Amino acid sequence: MAKAPTVEDVARAAGVSRQTVSNVLNSPDIVRGPTRERVQRAIVELGYRPHAAARRLRTRRSSTIGVRLDPYAGGISGVVLDRFVHALTERASERGMRVLLYAARTPAEEIDRIGDLVDGGEIDAVVLTGTSHEDTRTTWLQARDVPFVSFGRPWRDDDDGVGRGDGDGDGVPAHPWADVDGAAGTRAATRHLLDQAGPRIAFLGWPEGSGTGDDRARGWSEAMSDAGHAGPRWHTEDSVGLARELVGTALAADPVDAVVCVSDSLAIGAHLAATALGRPGLPVVGFDNTPAAEALGISSVEQLPEQVAAGVLDLLMGPTGNVVLQREAGQDAAYVLVEPRLVVRGAE
Repeated sequence: MAKAPTVEDVARAAGVSRQTVSNVLNSPDIVRGPTRERVQRAIVELGYRPHAAARRLRTRRSSTIGVRLDPYAGGISGVVLDRFVHALTERASERGMRVLLYAARTPAEEIDRIGDLVDGGEIDAVVLTGTSHEDTRTTWLQARDVPFVSFGRPWRDDDDGVGRGDGDGDGVPAHPWADVDGAAGTRAATRHLLDQAGPRIAFLGWPEGSGTGDDRARGWSEAMSDAGHAGPRWHTEDSVGLARELVGTALAADPVDAVVCVSDSLAIGAHLAATALGRPGLPVVGFDNTPAAEALGISSVEQLPEQVAAGVLDLLMGPTGNVVLQREAGQDAAYVLVEPRLVVRGAE
């Protein structure tokens, strides 16, 4: 069996000292760019992997990122977060980091759990999911100086619709985040249906007040306005049954040309309602591209959570780093906005 490469092997290949290799592994920001890149190339070429336990003892870091495991709620759309956590775990491992899953049912319970993990030295950073207006978790993490990135925007009242605060014109996010551009997804879906189905495109969304839901509704509204058309906006909770009932009543009164939906759950309800009314070919587009939508042949917007996971790690560790970066006081937060993909099925 070939001997595993050592720090000395990396130093020799890169033409630097052992200490420089150690600095690149543990404090990359103090190493000059060209030198750091040379060492990182040698690490990749040799396939060097630092000994995790020794590194934790030396650096007093756990090399671990905490992320909440959402409670099982059934339904259709949970697959997106499952894909995200899976991708985050894989990509973190490639950088010499681990992911620790913890359970919490409420924001207050999650804050307590994170506090225990941070105080116990079990995690170096946190990835939040499910952000909302006035999120108490982000406020707590910032007050404790715990490095974190969220999958989801800050959704502040002064946001510009993208997640960058513009109430004072600075355009600076409240904290680092990565997210999917929901408005871009529904905008693309609406334009596609305007071209293929007709001018009367309805939007089936969640009740107003959901950051994610309102963002997706914005994409439909902008596309309709740009085309000089108007269509009804319906809303209900994320339930196949409630969507089927609402759309059945609405279609009987207003036979629209197509429907853009905020989620695949609502899209399935809309499709079932249209079928029951004798319009099985009514074009419907969902959001999340779940296996259920695929099985029924319903078009959908795919979020690409794997790209979000990569963006989260870049924000936490830098594009090529392998340690969590603590943001300096006064340093602007950054964000990553991933463009989703419209998956068209059927005739529309």
